[in-house]
Amino acid sequence: MTAETLRLDKFLWFARLAKTRSFAQEVAEAGHMRISGRVVDRAHAPVRVGDVLSFPLHGRVRVIRVEALPARRGPASEAHLCYSDLSPPVDAPRAAT
Repeated sequence: MTAETLRLDKFLWFARLAKTRSFAQEVAEAGHMRISGRVVDRAHAPVRVGDVLSFPLHGRVRVIRVEALPARRGPASEAHLCYSDLSPPVDAPRAAT
């Protein structure tokens, strides 16, 4: 892989979207993830800046745009700078009327 790409599982782990690298591999290989609309079922799929990732995670659909490729798994504040969250808002529970 070139310097302009990063493995999908490493990106998910470095960006703190997955707690462990093995969980990131499971998510990537489950066949429910898309990179810029293309279905992906392998952990070593390349991710580039500008790609849009969509995948189910923790009971909701996440849609993120890759803004930067991290070099390491750093603190959460650093990880959040690597992507923009485009996910649809979570519906708040409605009050009974």
